[in-house]
Amino acid sequence: MEGDIALMGAYIGAGLAAIGCGAAGIGVGHIAGNFLSGALRNPSAAASQMANLFVGIAFAEALGIFAFLIALLLMFAV
Repeated sequence: MEGDIALMGAYIGAGLAAIGCGAAGIGVGHIAGNFLSGALRNPSAAASQMANLFVGIAFAEALGIFAFLIALLLMFAV
């Protein structure tokens, strides 16, 4: 009985950690949308901001990957 409760808690925690994967997608959308908005307002500055775009996307995706890793650890390491 005690093992079932611990397993249930691990699955609930994995589900909550998986929310971070969806949040990373939302973050990447915001980053790309804001870059596109700025590039359309000032096309001459878009090329110089491309590196910042890729760094921002990489950081947002890294957080999503970490959330996915935590979810997998909670599901299969119990």
